[in-house]
Order: sequence, then C-alpha cells, then structure tokens
Amino acid sequence: MVPDIGRGSRTHGLLVYLYGPGRREEHTDAHLVGSWDGFAPDPGRDTGLDPDPKITLARLTAALDLRVKQAGDRAPAKHVWHCSVRTAPGDRQLDDEEWNAVAQRIVHATGIAPDGDPDGCRWIAVRHAEDHIHIVTTLVRGDLRNPRLNYDFNKAQAECRRIEKEMGLRRLNAGDGTAAKNPSSAEKFKAERTGRPETSRETLREAVRRAVAGADSEEEFFTRLREAGVRVKLRHAPSGDALGYNVALPGDRNRDGDPVWYPGSKLGPDLSLPKIRLRLTDGAAEPSAPAVAVDRTNWSPPARQRRNAVIIAERSATLLESDEDGQAAGQLVGVGELLDAVAQTSPATTRAELTAAARAFERATRSHVRAERADTRALRSAARGIVQAGGALGRGEDGGTTAMLVSTLVLVALAAARWHSARGHAQQAHASRQAAAHLRTAYRQAAATPMRVLHDQGRALPEAQRRTHEATLRAVLPEKVVRTGGTEARTDALIATLAQAERAGHDAEALLRQAIDMRELDSAEDVNDVLVWRLRRIAKLPAHPGEGARRPQADTRQATTPSSRTSERNATAAAPLGTVQDPNRRSPGR
Repeated sequence: MVPDIGRGSRTHGLLVYLYGPGRREEHTDAHLVGSWDGFAPDPGRDTGLDPDPKITLARLTAALDLRVKQAGDRAPAKHVWHCSVRTAPGDRQLDDEEWNAVAQRIVHATGIAPDGDPDGCRWIAVRHAEDHIHIVTTLVRGDLRNPRLNYDFNKAQAECRRIEKEMGLRRLNAGDGTAAKNPSSAEKFKAERTGRPETSRETLREAVRRAVAGADSEEEFFTRLREAGVRVKLRHAPSGDALGYNVALPGDRNRDGDPVWYPGSKLGPDLSLPKIRLRLTDGAAEPSAPAVAVDRTNWSPPARQRRNAVIIAERSATLLESDEDGQAAGQLVGVGELLDAVAQTSPATTRAELTAAARAFERATRSHVRAERADTRALRSAARGIVQAGGALGRGEDGGTTAMLVSTLVLVALAAARWHSARGHAQQAHASRQAAAHLRTAYRQAAATPMRVLHDQGRALPEAQRRTHEATLRAVLPEKVVRTGGTEARTDALIATLAQAERAGHDAEALLRQAIDMRELDSAEDVNDVLVWRLRRIAKLPAHPGEGARRPQADTRQATTPSSRTSERNATAAAPLGTVQDPNRRSPGR
C-alpha cells in the first residue's frame, strides 16, 4: 500500500479533478467512502437535495473550506493536504468500508484528525478506481489552529505497513527517507503529453549520474553534462565560487515559456554540488589498498579497461563482506558509478538491461550508514577508464570482456543485497536484487556467443584430454558444485578453458584451485560460467575464444595521452591480484 502526499491551495480545483473523468477517462463511479463526520455531501451519488453534481460539489468545497475562511490570514497558503493511497498490484480489491477504515487510520496517524478529537481537520476520502482512494483535507482545525504535520509522510508510510499486515495485503518495504524524489503526477502527465518515455526529472537524474561517473574534476563533470545535451546553470556566491547547479532539458519549458530547472539536490540526495565535490575528493584520495598489476596486454582499450574493472569489482565484493560499514557504504557508491559507466558504453544488445541495472542499483547506494571518507579511487578510476575507452562493440574480445565484467557485477550486486539485508535496509536490499536480475539477463545476452564457442571447443577435444580435465574437476570440485540445478553438469566450456590454460603454460589444477579460492560460489547462478571467467582472466586467456587460445603478448607501447597514463596509474593502486604460481593465496574476487 503506497501513500503519495502533496500540498495545494485550490480545494475546488482538486475536487473537480477527482470527480471528473480523469485525464484519460480513467475515473469511474467517483464517490465518497468517508468524511470527517460521515455526512459530507457527495457529488458522485447525492441526487436528492441537489440533483446537479456541480451544486453538490460547490457545497462540499464550502464545507471543507469553512475553517480556512474562518481563520483568514492565519490559514496556511497551501491549505489543501492531498494523499492518494494505492494498493499494490495483485492485492485483493478492498470495499468502501475497508477504504473508509484506511482513510480514518491515516488521518489519525498523521495528526490531521486524531481519534476522539472534536477539533480535528475536515477531511474526505474519494474513490474513483478499484485500487486507490484520495484523501483531501483542509489544514485548519476546529479551534482555528494549524495541525502539526511533522513527518507526515513517514507516519503515513508506517501506518500503511500496519494496515498491510492486518488486512492481509502485500507487505511492501518500509522507506527510510534516503530515496530520490519520485516524479509528480503533473510531471508524468506532461511526459505522456509530450511523447517522452519518461519524465524530465528521471532523464536528468540519469544524465547527472552518468556525468559524475569517474569524473576527475568538477569542471569535467559539468563538461560531460553539457556534452550530453543538458542545459546547466550554476549558482554563484558573491565571491564567484559556485554554490550549486541547476539542470534542464532543451525544449522542456513551463507555461510561461521558461526552462524547467531542477537543482541537483532535488534529483537525488547525493547529487547536490557539495556531495559531488566530496565524492570527487574521495576519489582523488591517496589509495590505501595494495597495488594491483595492470593488464597491459594488447587487448583493445574497451576490453582492457573492462578486464581491469573486473579485478577492482572483485575487491569491492570482498569489502562488502567485511565489518567496516563506512568503508562498505563508500564501496556501494563506487560500484554505482562503475555500473553507470558500463551502461553508457555498453553495446546495443545489453544496453537496456545494463541501464535498468544501474538505475535499480542507484537506490542501493544510499542508506543511513554514512559512507566514511572511504577510498573509492579504484572504482572511480575503473569507471573513468571505461568511459574514456568508449563503447564496446559487443562482439569479439570486447563482447567477451563485457560478459566477464557483468558476470562479476552480478555477484557484487548480490553481496550488496546481503550487506543491506543484514542491516535492515529492506528497500536497498530489494534494489540490489533487482540490479542483479537485470545483470543476469545482460550477462546471458553478452555471453551467448563466447560460451557457445567454448562449449563446441570442449566437446571437440580428444577423449583422453577430456577425461584428464574431467578428473581434475572431480578432484577439485564437489559434485554438487559442478552440477547446475540438479541437471547434468555443463562443463564443456570449463574443460575447454582448462585445456587452453594448460596450452598457455599453466598448471590446470593449481589454476582451478586458485579460481575457486577467490570467493564463495554459493550465490552463483551457474558455477561453471563463473569459474570460466575467473580462469580466463587470471590466465590472461582471450575472453572470446574465437580470438585464439594463446596467451597474448604484452603490449610494450606507451600510452600517448595524459588521461591514458592517469587511468593506468590509478588502476595500479586498486587491489591485489593473485598469481598463478601461488594457488593457495586468497585473492579478492568473486
């Protein structure tokens, strides 16, 4: 059950809308289900005294506004409190008596009309659809004082959670005040009217998130915003220093023809200029992590940056399992930036799912656990490298490394879900699981071709070689691990990878033990796939097997741009990378 609260100044205008046909003719059988005294006139069904609904509606408006007129100048400018309450999809249909009980409980819980208080505010509840009601109240009490509405939204949310439990409705997650502001009804209707797939607020929120992902400075952040086609207006202090910023979409104007500006803080609690500056400062801090070997092989820039991001994402998953809450909260912010970077540079085949994953995980980056000045430099460096390397092609090595990275990000999202769940962050845990679901779909899209090639290569191996590697798997992996969902093990790709690693000079069994020891495998949807990508990364095998099975030679060419050198230098400070020669060393990974 979801409450949505707003304020206004036109009682009559709101009632005309509630009793009208709706913007898309969606209102049917509008009528009262409750009121402050149970005797308010109902323009929808009262046909006795005043058969003209317009007259009845005027009488209802006058009754609601009575105390407002009596209070005169002491009445608040926005004296109309409006709360829509909607059941969740799939819930049973409540009858009018049940909706009346819901309305009474909400006006009591918020302090608008407490039970037993004869001076409570006047209110009505209008129903014009099966799944929701609208509560309308005027904010002047019978003693002509204003009601105390501190934390009215939180109180309404808490009461809805109790109502769900008592009425047997779907139990929704409680909010904690850290979510970004949802688009208003007016913004949604405007988007529909203008043919936009989403509201300006949502489009701008994503544009700002993407612009800050891996940005090295405030100047670069604003440059990225403008390059994305967003209008930017800075607010300056008398000293000339920027205090904040506003953004607008080209062509999005109000009724006066002026651009519709949104302050960064209204797009998201973490998107104000001070919060972005803090993130940029944290990202530039001296790293506290041990150094990691940068992958300098001759992959394409997108492939190389994605391989390096895998190492850094694996370390973040490990940190999310530690007891350092402040550090873990900081990692979540960095993972959000990494997801934004991957989404905006992903090929068309995976872009929709990766974008959905980034949007879902955005909710998981904020909670009441304060992100201490954690070292997010490695994650921000990985995001920056991916953005600067440009979009992957979605085929060949680029497509394979995308699958490799997305496979790792699935387990990072699941680690985030466990971290939030352990701390009672229901909404953030749900958002993390949603992100993981989208990432799994994106993984299947990205991995389809390379995994099919690997399966074919595994089946084509000589029988003696297959038996050797099957024996290795049986010796190292428990039977329940190599089986997937109770079906026969799908180990062809894994066997092909072990064979290629052995041809490249590795000890196949030692390499497999190292891959297993990196992180737990219980949360993996397909253990074989997880191990394939771990093995191919640590053995430096091509992510796309069609690119050849030999280990590529190191690229001795020097980067030619300062940004490239900075990206590699930052990645070097990220996280420890295990070596094949030390299979018992526990490396941070999936």
